[in-house]
Amino acid sequence: MLEVKDLFKSFGRFLVIQGVSFAINQNEVVALLGPNGAGKTTLVNLISGHLFPDQGRILLGGRDITHAPPYERIKRGIARNFQLTQLFPELSVLDNVRNCIFSVRGQLSRFFKPASSYQEATAQALEVLEVFNLAQYQNELGAGLSEGDKKILDTAMAFALQPDFLLLDEPTSGVATAEKFKVMDTIIAAIGARGTATLIIEHDMDIVSDYAQRVMVLAEGRILANGAPKEVMQDQAVQETLFGVSEPNAARC
Repeated sequence: MLEVKDLFKSFGRFLVIQGVSFAINQNEVVALLGPNGAGKTTLVNLISGHLFPDQGRILLGGRDITHAPPYERIKRGIARNFQLTQLFPELSVLDNVRNCIFSVRGQLSRFFKPASSYQEATAQALEVLEVFNLAQYQNELGAGLSEGDKKILDTAMAFALQPDFLLLDEPTSGVATAEKFKVMDTIIAAIGARGTATLIIEHDMDIVSDYAQRVMVLAEGRILANGAPKEVMQDQAVQETLFGVSEPNAARC
């Protein structure tokens, strides 16, 4: 689905991404971990088209998108939420999703037909809200939702762009512990039903261990580890990088 091949990115004299390569398959949920300054945000910006690499290639479904701008990547099947929720608080929940559908009007999808009318866009938005368990809030303002439901709506808006590959930037940040598992249960069920390949940037180890099928650790712009969550989290180099400890069982995994 998504292939990243030997990416490099520098800012002036600072080499931020150094030879990063990986692949994420359809219906695979992968978590990206790393300490502050590891290059996670830069890597996500390279994938989403907000930055372009100095060297290397990015392919989606076998097609080279390395130099495609963000709007073109959306058309080709990449969507991204943001760490700070990007919903319109003064609009209803339904309008937030419906506006996203109109933003991709005219695109073909095997899951949703292009929105050719207001009524059709409304029907598609309601379908998305049903998938994300938000239909009962369709007429409420975005500002009135709980923090957890705002995060779910944020992901639903990205999902409405009909992605084959989804970037989720800390989908539970700012959410109370009591809500974060509801948020992730809802998101994982929705993307699993569609078969969407997903990369999650997350610091919460409980979320990573419970929901990621694979974990990649980025350190100093390089992939330090890439594998099953338990295996990666027991790696001594990963322990030292993420937690500052050397004993492989010192952190919860």
